[in-house]
Amino acid sequence: MNNDRKMRIGITQGDTNGVGYEVIMKCFTSNDMLELCVPIIYGSSKIFNYHKKALDIATTALNITSSAGHVKENALNLVEVNKNEVKIELGQPSKQAGAAAFMALEAAVSDLKNGVIDVLVTAPINKQNIRSEEFTFAGHTEYLESSLGDGNKALMVLCCDRLRVALATTHIPIAKVAQSLNIDDIAEKLRIFNLALQRDFNIQKPRIAVLGLNPHCGDGGVAGNEEKEIIEPAIAQACDDKVLCFGPYAADGFFGTGQYRRFDGVLAMYHDQGLAPFKAIAMDSGVNVTAGLPYVRTSPDHGTGYDIAGQGVASEKSMREAIFTAIDIWRNRQRWDQMYGNPLKKQYFEKGKDNVVLDLTKIENEEPLG
Repeated sequence: MNNDRKMRIGITQGDTNGVGYEVIMKCFTSNDMLELCVPIIYGSSKIFNYHKKALDIATTALNITSSAGHVKENALNLVEVNKNEVKIELGQPSKQAGAAAFMALEAAVSDLKNGVIDVLVTAPINKQNIRSEEFTFAGHTEYLESSLGDGNKALMVLCCDRLRVALATTHIPIAKVAQSLNIDDIAEKLRIFNLALQRDFNIQKPRIAVLGLNPHCGDGGVAGNEEKEIIEPAIAQACDDKVLCFGPYAADGFFGTGQYRRFDGVLAMYHDQGLAPFKAIAMDSGVNVTAGLPYVRTSPDHGTGYDIAGQGVASEKSMREAIFTAIDIWRNRQRWDQMYGNPLKKQYFEKGKDNVVLDLTKIENEEPLG
């Protein structure tokens, strides 16, 4: 990012028949947000104006451009990416809406990779409608790992002020969860989560709770063996890598008794195990963060909201928190990289490991500096 300009936030329009445009516009009804960042919507001015008229929302001044390289700092900007006509059917899923969502996402990701925007915030998509020959992924997280990962693994993290939940598996059928779990993958996700808590959330020594898979953590094998055979060894492996992780814990009691408050993060084994309690706790302030990648991406924690689309009742709080979180994570990463980007060489001897041992006699015989 060029420090001479404000941070540029790329915002994708999401599913054009859902609440995406509504929550985006509600975030920019005043100029307050423009003091923090330069918002750049990837979408269509025609679709924007359709939603604006249908919902009767007055936004800040809109600057329409063909490129994110030509935006105005004190305005809400919109990059035209949908050149074809898109029929708007509020509350109705359609392949046209899915194609429009993908076109916006693709353009924003390209600009993110090229440094035209600094962070990415995505409005909700319909995972079925967006699927095509170009988009064969289960969701945003998988697509972004493929497009932006550069070999790094993505980790889905849901966060609010009281709770951060990461997922060992994401958008897969429940029938395939157990067979998808293995020691190395869980240990790797714990390492990614640990670094994200440090670098993205500014937590120096994060404590991570790990949930079990089976009821009551398997009841000693009566209700399953995954805890003993997979999860516990994965925790031990991560602990060897200096990750402070504990468990496994039975999910019902863990959340029911408020035990999650004792930890900085929670690793759930599957989607609904972590997200159902998270959304009950976070209400409409939760944020979806894609951790582990070289780029910052956040999203509201809700879906397309077809049932309320066009009614003007959708809450923008999660979208606003997603924008704030993206800004915070980007700044935290800058500070982290400044502090740890050029570490001093290790100058102590660790028993049992390869070490570079300094020859003090050579150092003593060298000419003094200056």
